[in-house]
Amino acid sequence: MSALSATTAATAPAVDFVATGTMSPIPAVVGQLGLSDWVAWIAIGTFVAAMVLQWSGAVDPARYVAAAAWSVFGVYWLMLVPYYYGHLQSPLETLLALAALPLCLYTGYLLVKGRESLLLLSKAVAFMGLIYLPAETIPVVRTWLIETTAAQTHFGMELLGHSPGLTEGADGYMSKFDFDPEKTVTGRTTYIIMACTGIGSMAIFGGLIAAVNAPLKRKAMAFASAIGVIWILNLSRNVFIGLASPWGWFQQDVFVYIASDLMGAPVSRTSYLVAHNFIAQTLSIGALLGITYLVVRILPEVLEPLEDVLFVLTGSEYDLAAALGEEGRADGGADASQSDQRSPPDAASGSDPDDD
Repeated sequence: MSALSATTAATAPAVDFVATGTMSPIPAVVGQLGLSDWVAWIAIGTFVAAMVLQWSGAVDPARYVAAAAWSVFGVYWLMLVPYYYGHLQSPLETLLALAALPLCLYTGYLLVKGRESLLLLSKAVAFMGLIYLPAETIPVVRTWLIETTAAQTHFGMELLGHSPGLTEGADGYMSKFDFDPEKTVTGRTTYIIMACTGIGSMAIFGGLIAAVNAPLKRKAMAFASAIGVIWILNLSRNVFIGLASPWGWFQQDVFVYIASDLMGAPVSRTSYLVAHNFIAQTLSIGALLGITYLVVRILPEVLEPLEDVLFVLTGSEYDLAAALGEEGRADGGADASQSDQRSPPDAASGSDPDDD
């Protein structure tokens, strides 16, 4: 999944909360792009340029442009490491962001050396960015997503007997759950940020589905199934974390020790960190694998870019269709521009591996 870590903000790890209190959130400047946003747009724009070159038949130039895009993409994720480590205090997201740079550079290297099949994965990342970045950077879309997610999460809390109300969060959106600190265990509440909307995970699957060549009906079915499951799981996760933090569900001594002594966080932040960083993020990995399996059953064509992800991670070729017992891709296989050219770098450069 790490070659796609550049797509997961989280990867899928794609749902985040920020707890109010001593950890001051990075302010969202509505209508203004930060440096990392510009780097992300440059990377996605370069991926799109490579996709256009491939469509026009200029496959070799497309490989070099895509390699440049992967390099910029790796730099983007490296820029997010301080945020994941210092602000979110998320070991998983920090490690994924750190791993993204070398993996992206290696992907670019493979493209330069002739692994043409990686153009399909590059195309998927282009579509992922085209889905995610407008939602992240266009104020009206961002506001709607955050505030709608907050309202839906609040409704989920009401179904469980909690009705804190919504008020303005530190980022300026009506997204903060207005628990009364006098009536809660920790005195800490949470508010919804962009990552809480699930748009990161939706972009991952939307990009994969959009990139492959398959009948539109099956692509639509796969997309609707993935988005529906992500939406339900994301809201369930939001409700869980949003209640665990103020009500101190995990304020036991062992968890307090881990959060305060080992992670350096305030004691009152313990329940949030346990619910979000340990429980929810761990479950999200299993959820992403389950959604992937669901999509594959409907649209086995997505196995093709996933096979390249595994190659980048392990250096070995995989036939996931055979491993999963899929029938082939008779009605939606790759066209000539997406042919499965998976020869190793040495063969692409015209040398014999034995000569080394």
